[in-house]
Amino acid sequence: MLSINEISIRLAGRLLIDHGTAQIIPGARVGLVGRNGTGKSTLFKAIRGELPTESGTITIPPRWRVGSLAQEAPNGPESLIEIVLKADLERDALLREADVAHEPHRIAEIQTRLVDIDAHSAPARAAAILSGLGFSADDQGRPCSEFSGGWRMRVALAATLFAAPDLLLLDEPTNYLDLEGTLWLEDHLANYPRTVIVISHDRDLLDTSVDQILHLDRGKLALYRGSYSSFEEQRATREMLDAKHAKRQDAERKRLQAFVDRFKAKASKARQAQSRVKMLERMKPVAALVTQDVREISFPAPEKMLSPPIIALDNVSVGYDPKSPVLNRVTLRIDNDDRIALLGANGNGKSTLVKLLANRLQPFAGAVTRADKLSIAYFAQHQLDELDEEGSPYDHIRRLMPDMPEAKVRGRAGAIGFSGKAADTSVKSLSGGEKARLLLGLATFFGPNMIILDEPTNHLDIDSRAALAEAINEFPGAVIMVSHDRYLIEACAERLWVVADHAVTAYDGDLDDYRRMVLSARGMRASSRERTGNEREKSQRDKAEKRNPLKQKISEAEAEIERINGIISKIDAALALPDLFTRDPKQAAQLAKARAGAAEALRRAEEAWLEASSQYEVATS
Repeated sequence: MLSINEISIRLAGRLLIDHGTAQIIPGARVGLVGRNGTGKSTLFKAIRGELPTESGTITIPPRWRVGSLAQEAPNGPESLIEIVLKADLERDALLREADVAHEPHRIAEIQTRLVDIDAHSAPARAAAILSGLGFSADDQGRPCSEFSGGWRMRVALAATLFAAPDLLLLDEPTNYLDLEGTLWLEDHLANYPRTVIVISHDRDLLDTSVDQILHLDRGKLALYRGSYSSFEEQRATREMLDAKHAKRQDAERKRLQAFVDRFKAKASKARQAQSRVKMLERMKPVAALVTQDVREISFPAPEKMLSPPIIALDNVSVGYDPKSPVLNRVTLRIDNDDRIALLGANGNGKSTLVKLLANRLQPFAGAVTRADKLSIAYFAQHQLDELDEEGSPYDHIRRLMPDMPEAKVRGRAGAIGFSGKAADTSVKSLSGGEKARLLLGLATFFGPNMIILDEPTNHLDIDSRAALAEAINEFPGAVIMVSHDRYLIEACAERLWVVADHAVTAYDGDLDDYRRMVLSARGMRASSRERTGNEREKSQRDKAEKRNPLKQKISEAEAEIERINGIISKIDAALALPDLFTRDPKQAAQLAKARAGAAEALRRAEEAWLEASSQYEVATS
């Protein structure tokens, strides 16, 4: 059990956690929630032993392995599958020792332990996790250094999940995932066999994957059973009861104090007055309900509604290399009040499509028709880095209103959530959520006809995401969304488009249908298949795509067979010692058990080789 007892944590002079207590039972799946800045990540640091507590204790069972997502993305020449496999430190150490061990007793111990931890199935488990997070079989064999930072953070997540620690700590794990990866992760966490605590503002993940909610609010920890939706109901009931209790307590305090004030000077009533004073001192105050109103998000309406369609694409091809377009033969239209969510794994062309719609990318072929005087606001997470770190929200707004009086500039700053002193805070001192609010306000400043939102929720807490959904629904213009937040899509989108296989197609089902489709596909492989009219070329290309991962499986199985045969040879040599069974029967039994385990591993490896070889023959025929 993870036991958090009366801990207090102070950071930079600010008391974040004040005598917080919680007991997390083994096997619990817990969502840690709270407003941004309340100390959730700080609590993780304290659990990992990276940050001391001012008071109280955090106790973890001594044999528990604690794992969390690395802060830096892995890099280097090693393949993705190698990086993930090395995350199981015990397996990696045992395999390296097995290659050099010669002492029969130690060989037996190593092989017995490898059987106990199911080490021989590790490559298949690692490949399944990488596949679930969006890596194809070919990707898994490529050097890590070939991937971008976001994809390498997925590798870090895969390594953490593969290690399967007894206590898994995940801090906003969906920030680097697309919707498809998020859906897979939800399913994986829902079936995680050990204890997991996840910090997340993704309402759907918290409803799907956890069975308890640990709420950090005003320095206190409160544990609720059930999903996030259940937590909201329980919390509302609890706060209502607390408010009633506080009201009754306040009335009782006034009554007791009135008695003391009236009779404390009278000798005949002095004892009773003193008794009331003690009652007042013993009365534990109930925290009054503190309303933490979320600053609303609003988008200014366009000055004029345009004639539909506002954008029409006819047989458009677009990308970054004319010889290899990302999207081919795209035909679609967008009307004034459309609410469209783009689905599809990262790398399939969603960002390419929104850049085309935003007129930041020109087509190679086909026609793009835009309504006259069309105004488009474009929000993307990478634009956070383009904000002036030394400037304030007021400075950014002043640049857009150079000739306006001070009062009007301050008014616009307040309208996007930066009133009073907040408007003069430097951008470098703002939280991620505050920067996102500022960027949203700047992008939509002049009342666009269409808003494009590319992952707008990464730095927003749950309540701010709800405010964003409300703003989208109230905006009279068109909205195009790319988001891994299922709640936002379900709350706002009226149409779903799937971007995959170099095409953009309308999806007739809902997100539940899409989730089932994604999970049944055994991972979201972002493979790009060129679409051409030549069926013969397409058939050859499809066969090649099938052959490559099969060749890799055959090579891996052959290497595993060779490695296991070497181990069996060592064990057989030890078992062949003439006096082994009389001198050390216990060691002999261990060796016999280790050989049986190795023989079973060899059988599985040979079956994998036969299956892959058979599939390869079919693919090449």
